[in-house]
Amino acid sequence: MEEIKTPKKPILYYALIVLTIMLILNFFLLPKLTQPSYEEVSYGKFLEMVESGEISEVQIDGDVIYFKDGGDPAKFYRTGLMDDPELVNRLESAGITEYYSTIVEQTSPLVTFLVGWVLPLVFFVVVGRLLMNSLMKRMGGDGFGGNMMTFGKSNAKVYVQSTDGIRFADVAGEDEAKELLTEIVDYLHNPQRYAEIGANIPKGALLVGPPGTGKTLLAKAVAGEANVPFFSISGSEFVEMFVGMGAAKVRDLFKQANEKAPCIIFIDEIDTIGKKRDGVGAIGGNDEREQTLNQLLAEMDGFNASKGVIILGATNRPDSLDPALLRPGRFDRRIPVELPDLQGRIDILKVHARKVKMGDNVDFSVIAKMAVGASGAELANMINEAALRAVRNGRKYVTQNDLEESVEVVIAGYQKKNAILSDNEKRIVAYHEIGHALVAALQTNSAPVTKITIIPRTSGALGYTMQVDEDEHNLMSKTEIENKIATLTGGRIAEDLIFHSITTGASNDIEQATKLARAMVTRFGMTEEFGMVALETVTNQYLGGDTSLACSPETSTKIDELVVKVVRTQYEKAEGLLRSHMRELNALAQFLYEHETITGEEFMGLLNQLTTVDVKPAAEESPLTPTPSLFD
Repeated sequence: MEEIKTPKKPILYYALIVLTIMLILNFFLLPKLTQPSYEEVSYGKFLEMVESGEISEVQIDGDVIYFKDGGDPAKFYRTGLMDDPELVNRLESAGITEYYSTIVEQTSPLVTFLVGWVLPLVFFVVVGRLLMNSLMKRMGGDGFGGNMMTFGKSNAKVYVQSTDGIRFADVAGEDEAKELLTEIVDYLHNPQRYAEIGANIPKGALLVGPPGTGKTLLAKAVAGEANVPFFSISGSEFVEMFVGMGAAKVRDLFKQANEKAPCIIFIDEIDTIGKKRDGVGAIGGNDEREQTLNQLLAEMDGFNASKGVIILGATNRPDSLDPALLRPGRFDRRIPVELPDLQGRIDILKVHARKVKMGDNVDFSVIAKMAVGASGAELANMINEAALRAVRNGRKYVTQNDLEESVEVVIAGYQKKNAILSDNEKRIVAYHEIGHALVAALQTNSAPVTKITIIPRTSGALGYTMQVDEDEHNLMSKTEIENKIATLTGGRIAEDLIFHSITTGASNDIEQATKLARAMVTRFGMTEEFGMVALETVTNQYLGGDTSLACSPETSTKIDELVVKVVRTQYEKAEGLLRSHMRELNALAQFLYEHETITGEEFMGLLNQLTTVDVKPAAEESPLTPTPSLFD
């Protein structure tokens, strides 16, 4: 059973406890400690001592007389007050004039030191430490006893002998990466095999790829297979407020690793500290980052790989890393962890489906085809979304329909059940989506349509047309790109042909069509005007791909003209296709309007059926008024 941790009390809680203790000591214990001890004497003895001049001070408090002698140290006495009218005269005769003064309390020097100095000092130290602890925790540290005293200590999490139980069998879809990492595992198991022939294992391996492809998971799997300690730390944890602290953490990390060798050091998001040095000599945070990088380079040069300390790094920005970090002898091996292919997606879905109850009708190949371009993390999310949908619908297992819907949830968002389109808007969206699907179906070298829907999604889409290639494609021809641009323009063309008006619904289509056309001109060399000339560079390819033009203003103007020309040419082609198939456009849009969602098989079946049905041309009918369905 997991232990339930008691939440920490606020600092005011402890301060009140200390203050309460101080008050109790002050009002109860302190008077008892400082109160002098009195010797009880008779009233006659008191008078004798007055007459002999032994008494130095007298205090009358009610029916009690307190007095002390003049010895060193003084002794304190107490007696009862009698009805004696001559008492004042006797005291005056003995020279005791201040007989109403307060008797000096007899206090031990040790008690005075403890109460007057030690207790207040302890109080302020405790309260001060609690305040400092709270302050450092708010600053992101581990408190007075942790952060202030652990500057320069690495915050690496240590997973000894793969406590997570992750093995290569738990990582699917990255066979090439696993094959390259298997050699590292074999070296950690049998280093003598490599020492006999004189081979040196790479000191470091850099995992590069898009987010969510399993770089961290692969690193843990290496440690799990090798059964060695695994130090995991993020690059951002080296960045500190004070210059030099990041370098100290690097030294401490490698010191710990050498003590636990053989082991694996995994630095996630290494680009945080490994960016290219600009050489300007900047101060502040940039200077701290460069010092940390320099220390990392020095440590990688200094440690002996034969001890079995392997460094794994992960990044999705390899182009931003310093060249010194990537040279041989440091990160010798670069391991790409790309988006999975079709078979890889099938294997990943099966791995994540092990923990979920699946129905007998589940076909992972269909789901994998629908999820083109999905990462391993997204595929895992699809399985989870399908399981959640099955629970919402009261089923004990996941069906094929659940998985197909989960793909749409990850790609386009949840269905907006409370989003109600007006009748006019619903028809516009129906014609828009059929325009896309019909242009795609009427072209060769175009992906088949698998689903059309006009149900709004939380992503903002009022509808969408899904196309899925039957086979995996790694290359796109010029014809395929042009057909894709034509398909993207089909929605706007359908709106214009039927309603003689255009809406904002094609904004995303316009963006994608323009992006493809510009890539044809500037990156793919698919125009006669420029040929095989690179006019645009791409950076951060794993994070969406930022582009920047590398040409003159005149050339940039020419590029814009060619982009417009490419899109316009495909627009005119798609318009010609739709004008020659107005009957099919109207009939299919009406069917989609009535049913809201149709599959690719239904769409193609209806399209083929239309070629044999003799009906009045739908172009003469008003698209805003319902007409009898051709397929009832």
